[in-house]
Amino acid sequence: MKVVSYLAGVLGLIAVVVLVLHEDTSAILGALDHAGWALLWLLPFHALPLLLDVLGWRMLLAPRDPQRNAGVVYLFWVAAVREACNRLLPVANIGGEIVGIRLVKWRGIEGAAATASVIIEVLLTLLNQYLFTALGIVLLIALSQHVGVFDSLLVALIASLPLPLGLFMLLRYGQVFSRLEGVAEKMLGGRTRLSELIDGNHLDHSIRALCAYPWRLVGAGAWQLAGFVLGSFECWLALHMLGYPISLWEAIAIEAVTQALRHLIFIVPAGLGVQEGGLVLFGGMIGVPPDISIALSLVKRLREVGFGVPALISWQWMEIRRLQARHAVR
Repeated sequence: MKVVSYLAGVLGLIAVVVLVLHEDTSAILGALDHAGWALLWLLPFHALPLLLDVLGWRMLLAPRDPQRNAGVVYLFWVAAVREACNRLLPVANIGGEIVGIRLVKWRGIEGAAATASVIIEVLLTLLNQYLFTALGIVLLIALSQHVGVFDSLLVALIASLPLPLGLFMLLRYGQVFSRLEGVAEKMLGGRTRLSELIDGNHLDHSIRALCAYPWRLVGAGAWQLAGFVLGSFECWLALHMLGYPISLWEAIAIEAVTQALRHLIFIVPAGLGVQEGGLVLFGGMIGVPPDISIALSLVKRLREVGFGVPALISWQWMEIRRLQARHAVR
């Protein structure tokens, strides 16, 4: 899996270089120069949609953390680390969730409760991704008049909606992780450290307990969806800074379908090439020139690095401190 991920990353990087060289490099640099240091405003702006996601996550954790040991501020840092892992490291959008569970457990939250909150949050994100993508496709149809292609995509999206809904019902009423634990024990010849770590029965119970509060799930999902929509303003703001203003509806359309494409081809680390190709393709449908789309993608990547690298450094610093504390106790 790692080999495939690394290979996909190399191919994606090559695609980025080819796209940049194929377009008017001077125009791309000119657009970035036009925006200048004002692009740094995208860093604090990104904190707003991330905060909305955190508020949703906090709603899911609240029943198992009434003392608020993992409050909004702490969860915001964890969410920043999770996002940085998924966006900047070759972990196929999974490693960040594992790291997030580990960091939440640092605050004394039970492992099953932390894991259940992340699993349900990811499932809600998937459902919101469907809604957001559908909104983007509808807007692109209205803005670009490309009815045929996007009409088929919208039908395919609706037809596949039972998959995440079925997964939710399976988690709500089934015994997914206890069964997986049983399979692992049979394959490994008995109970191992891995099966003890999973604790399938406890995890299934925690997930069912969380799903027993539908309005809490709706509230968390609403915060997430608001975060998706607010995140589209980054595209709108960046294009205004680059000297090519578009409407808010156009920004939502571009962001929604490009983000969906990046999640669909998740095997490519950091979405290299996928994001650039998506912005060129979908941006072109509403009249955004390819060189401006490439500049927009570069701006997004600079923001990911500027926001994500400090989060990764702080995480490693905390890991080192905990390791030193353990050695001091010994």
